[in-house]
Amino acid sequence: MGPGQRLAGWRQPWQSAHGLLAIPVVLIVVITIVDILVPVDVHLSPLLVIAPAITASFAGPRLTGLVGVLAVAAQAYIGWHFGALSSRNVMNQILALAVLSCLIVFFCVVRERRRRELAQVRSVAEAAQHVLLWPLPNRIGPLRTACLYLAAEDEAQIGGDLYAATRTEDGALVLIGDVRGKGLAAIGEAALLLGAFREAAHQHATLPALATALEGSIDRYQAEFPEPDEEAGERFVTALLLEIPDEGHITRLTSCGHPPPLLLSPGNAVTVPSVHPAPPLGLGGIGPTDYTVDVFSFEPGDTLLLYTDGVIEARDASGGFYPFAVRAAQWADSSPEILLHHIRRDLLAHAGGRLDDDAALIAIHRPPAPPRPHPPGPPPRKDHPR
Repeated sequence: MGPGQRLAGWRQPWQSAHGLLAIPVVLIVVITIVDILVPVDVHLSPLLVIAPAITASFAGPRLTGLVGVLAVAAQAYIGWHFGALSSRNVMNQILALAVLSCLIVFFCVVRERRRRELAQVRSVAEAAQHVLLWPLPNRIGPLRTACLYLAAEDEAQIGGDLYAATRTEDGALVLIGDVRGKGLAAIGEAALLLGAFREAAHQHATLPALATALEGSIDRYQAEFPEPDEEAGERFVTALLLEIPDEGHITRLTSCGHPPPLLLSPGNAVTVPSVHPAPPLGLGGIGPTDYTVDVFSFEPGDTLLLYTDGVIEARDASGGFYPFAVRAAQWADSSPEILLHHIRRDLLAHAGGRLDDDAALIAIHRPPAPPRPHPPGPPPRKDHPR
């Protein structure tokens, strides 16, 4: 963020607070005038405390203190107007208003300090989340990609869902997964799996070997951090591994208990590739022979849509699941970014603005091959004079 953006961001709340400052100032003026005009036995000056109290709701301690000073001055003016400024009653009212204004300013100071601390914690958390869940590049070789993460937790940007992609010598490797559970434990296991994938993706030539390496990492993690007795057998990760070669129009896929992708083709056509899933990662006792490699066609112009179960299990007010395939078909011809934008807006509208589970999506588009230039024709024939 540049200096101009920081200055604009500082000016906006400052100008907004100054605009709202007219409300307590007008209140002070109105209460003062009305208290002077009403009969002597009617005292409205104690209502002046409303002014600093209202100011504290939108301004900081300085503006709140300024309004408190104006309220105390108005209280003193009312007493002076009636010639009772030195009376015990008026002095007590002025003292009480000054004390209450000081307390309101003190609470503003405490609130602002906690707000700054919370902003600092959020900035550190956001940095950690970006380090953990790297955004996918817009292009991986010839493929165009886009990703989306919707966290169910308030103020969170990541939970137990995960995704990653890496470039290989002849293509791309993509991972999407879902750690069972929520909170810090799920984030820790997601971090482990992402790190293991980024390292193992360049060491294993086949998807079953890669899945076996990830299973070993999860097993070691669970051995070092055993699960509580009440969660025995419930800590696992569903994952989908894809290998997309640059040459040829195929995709290889190994599923570890994860939902199959959607294949969107031009003309709003949607198909679900046939997948033979293995058990999720982390259940133990699984070797390379337990994983199946499914191969399906991924033609130029097609888009692969990977997702976690937070998408298909989102419910509306009547309990109906989100019709993911039907809705995604409407935007099959869109770019990956626009496709995910439409799905995000439609999914949140279906769920009433809030998801019950984290949701992650990846859109991978194979652009059509550019048209080949026509070979130049033979040079024009010239007739030579005889």
